[in-house]
Amino acid sequence: MTTYRFYATLLLSIVLSVSLFAGDVQKRELGNLVLENIPEIPEQIKDRLMQYQNVRGASFRDWQPDGQGIMISTRFGETSQFHLVEDPLGMRKQITFFEEPVGGGAFCPHDECNGFLFNKDIGGSEFSQIFYFDVNTGNYNMLTDGQSRNGAANWSNKGDRFSFYSTKRNGRDWDVYVASMDDPENPRRVLEKGGVWVAVDWSPDDSKLLVINYISANISYYHVLDLQSGTLTQVNPSDKQIAYGAAAFSKDGEGIYFTSDEDSEFKNLFYYELSSGQKTNLTQDIRWDVGSMALSDDGRYLAFTVNEDGIDKLYMRNVQTDEKVELPQLPVGQMYGLSFSPDSKQFSLVLNAPTAPGDVYIMDMDSKSLTRWTQSEIGGLNPDHFIEPELIHYPTFDEVNGQPRKIPAFVYKPAGDGPHPVVIDIHGGPEAQERPYFSSLTQFWLNELGVAVIAPNVRGSAGYGKSYLKLDNDYKRENSVKDIGKLLDWIAQQPDLNKERVAVFGGSYGGYMVLSSMFNYNERIRCGVDIVGISNFVTFLKNTKEYRRNLRRVEYGDERDPEMAEFLQSISPTTNAHKITKPLFVAQGLNDPRVPASEAEQIVEKVRNNDVNVWYMLAKDEGHGFRKKTNRDFFYNAVTLFFEQYLLD
Repeated sequence: MTTYRFYATLLLSIVLSVSLFAGDVQKRELGNLVLENIPEIPEQIKDRLMQYQNVRGASFRDWQPDGQGIMISTRFGETSQFHLVEDPLGMRKQITFFEEPVGGGAFCPHDECNGFLFNKDIGGSEFSQIFYFDVNTGNYNMLTDGQSRNGAANWSNKGDRFSFYSTKRNGRDWDVYVASMDDPENPRRVLEKGGVWVAVDWSPDDSKLLVINYISANISYYHVLDLQSGTLTQVNPSDKQIAYGAAAFSKDGEGIYFTSDEDSEFKNLFYYELSSGQKTNLTQDIRWDVGSMALSDDGRYLAFTVNEDGIDKLYMRNVQTDEKVELPQLPVGQMYGLSFSPDSKQFSLVLNAPTAPGDVYIMDMDSKSLTRWTQSEIGGLNPDHFIEPELIHYPTFDEVNGQPRKIPAFVYKPAGDGPHPVVIDIHGGPEAQERPYFSSLTQFWLNELGVAVIAPNVRGSAGYGKSYLKLDNDYKRENSVKDIGKLLDWIAQQPDLNKERVAVFGGSYGGYMVLSSMFNYNERIRCGVDIVGISNFVTFLKNTKEYRRNLRRVEYGDERDPEMAEFLQSISPTTNAHKITKPLFVAQGLNDPRVPASEAEQIVEKVRNNDVNVWYMLAKDEGHGFRKKTNRDFFYNAVTLFFEQYLLD
């Protein structure tokens, strides 16, 4: 037992001298937080967590118009804001100071402009508005209606217009608009088809838009929209069900680069010639998904990442010579923020590893040398103590080609022989993927609590092929929960892990997985933490915001079908809440448009009927998760206290 855990346990015996029972709900408010049955946090917990809570990372947003500096987002106060950086490891000059976090961030390419577009919502509602920030004056203006959901703002190549999507017509459908900088607050609706449509790129002459119609994680379509005639032409027309990913016009305007899983388990990178309809697979020798990509403005270089079993690998090609570009050795982890400078002489990316938060690096395209531009603080902690995970593949209940199906998982183990308590950290989505990245909370659990963390990618996760992605759809939903059951079996076979002290932790769909795991494996789990989780699929589908309801029906099933509704009701945690007899912590944002707060309220009420102590935290200024530092810090403190009492004690 660490010194910290000894004192924390001692403090708990004092703080929790009066037990909290389900029928005796103790409620208090702390700022914007409404807290039920959550005790006062001992100072020892606050003090030790403080360093971990002051770790920060940086994300690349855009190149400054003159190419001499970059814009990043990072947090120095309550929320992430935009900063300018003009030299490697230079001073970060903060230029936005909002109470809410900012997103986007794209500089106008016009010579007479010195400003950028960004988006921001209020209280985590996700009804983002688009703003223009003038760097010369420091003034900003909201360009959208202030009520609908808006996003994906993209400048034309000339910089006199920008495209975006908006739900302002009916609150449900995502239409495409084009706004002129001469009158940006009165955009023209250029595409109104119903469903989800988003413009992703402008043709080099700005006469056309490349737009995607997103149906589900398994089905989408790209089209070229002629802005003068309104003609919509499908790219790579086919009767097949195809999932597309990143896409962009070639710089000569003669073709399109896109990723798709056509005739493959994984997304390959293709070049599609517009005049002939011919396509060329550029990555047919790569087994994994191609992720993000970037083209240099001179049309010479194409950079892209490949997700190899959860780890990113960077590739680059000279498209003029069709040759592979040799790159320097890069750290193992995640790579994003790919972007070439306006003069095509530099290339940016963000590197994020389990032992280091995200930071911006820039590569010189002549020498291929890599220079670090930001060095984010790690709260004074010793990075040598940060722990990397091991990738394992454990057998589950069904078979593939006569052999047990294997489920990938990242296993983080603390120092020492164990046996260690375990937190199973389950991702959301469900079409997401657990990948090794820096998490100060995970590192705290490992180093200060002596807890092992296992992050599985159960069936339905992205990154392992489209067949794997579909394995939990519709009536197969609980098969993903069975994968957690088999993970519990795997834990029981490990001498350095303690099968008697296992907690489940997850958010959104991961919150559903927490609740379902608790009622399916109640006797094998000590406690659970459900963050903005689904507690009843029928009420969730009826109450999630209209603009995303049909997207979720494709994944979970249509609750308007009586047979499907009966099935969804039968597997929902609220229906099975009587089986949960272990402590539960539920955390929720009041303004959540995805999983409404009613989902949290109903599971809290039902589990309390079992004489189970349920902790409940409601943030009145948050949505689908906690983006404000004050709220996030309290949640981390409270989870630590919860684990001290129910997992470790």
